[in-house]
Amino acid sequence: MNKLLIAFVAVLSFSSFVQAQGNIEAGKAKSATCAACHGADGNSASNLYPKLAGQHAPYLEKQLQQFKNGERANAIMMGMASVLSTQDMQDLAAYYASNTMTPEMVSPEIVTAGEKLYMAGKADRKMAACTACHGPRGNGLELANFPKISSQHPAYIKAQLEKFRSKERMNSPNGMMNDVAAKLSDADIELLSKYISALH
Repeated sequence: MNKLLIAFVAVLSFSSFVQAQGNIEAGKAKSATCAACHGADGNSASNLYPKLAGQHAPYLEKQLQQFKNGERANAIMMGMASVLSTQDMQDLAAYYASNTMTPEMVSPEIVTAGEKLYMAGKADRKMAACTACHGPRGNGLELANFPKISSQHPAYIKAQLEKFRSKERMNSPNGMMNDVAAKLSDADIELLSKYISALH
């Protein structure tokens, strides 16, 4: 059984026990502190900060938990998450998940080239297609905690792929994203980042 399948089964099993029970209105009130970086509705104006709108609530909660316990490193987010209770995280996750992420715009040339890599992967390097976990439109799979990646800032997507490739970021299930990113060239990452940002 390959690593991708093992990770899928493990995450799907875990997700059946952990389901966010957040309150959207409470999350909206609590999000005031987050708005400076992520925008009032989770559509951040700056590509330094990820868009959160429309992201799956369980995934958002997981990231906040990992910032709090140190499994995912970011000085600002570790500080912000340190004061959040589990209920706070669930409320915030529910609020952002209830909103809609605004897609980016890219050229037709990027769409054509990016679609091939995203949909088919790289057979010569035994890299699975991105669709295997994130779906053809980049909506991910909530039950398995595979995140929505469509419409995200391309610079943010690029930065995360580079961090997975360098193993600066190691919090994907069973290290699957580290394996995938290791097979991507700089040009691949640039292309995928732009293509994914326009999916919706």
